[in-house]
Amino acid sequence: QVQLVESGGGSVQAGGSLRLSCEASGYMYSSYCMGWFRQAPGKEREGVAGIGTDGSRTYADSVKGRFTISQDNTKTTLYLQMNSLKPEDTAMYYCASEVFWSCMTGIQALGVDSYTYWGQGTQVTVSS
Repeated sequence: QVQLVESGGGSVQAGGSLRLSCEASGYMYSSYCMGWFRQAPGKEREGVAGIGTDGSRTYADSVKGRFTISQDNTKTTLYLQMNSLKPEDTAMYYCASEVFWSCMTGIQALGVDSYTYWGQGTQVTVSS
């Protein structure tokens, strides 16, 4: 059974940085794509960044140039480096993964429906 566990959230002031991590376990197949999502109170969950099985990266316009998605060499740990944080980045952040044969590309890699496995989330709060 696939399990995803996020960590690294916290409270920072605007302009600060945080690095989120997501540890994956229980993978049964050779390759998975992964992504980061966030959900603010009263809002729908939205895609932030995705990384494909070939290492291709997709970012939401709102985070381009500020956030960077990456993986370790084993591709079981996903990271999200968040710089120049803004109050509007405040949300619960979730990582997600999908087995390679179902992975979407391009903007669809940021779709909530594109992923089967989800973590429990880690809170990020940015104060002004």
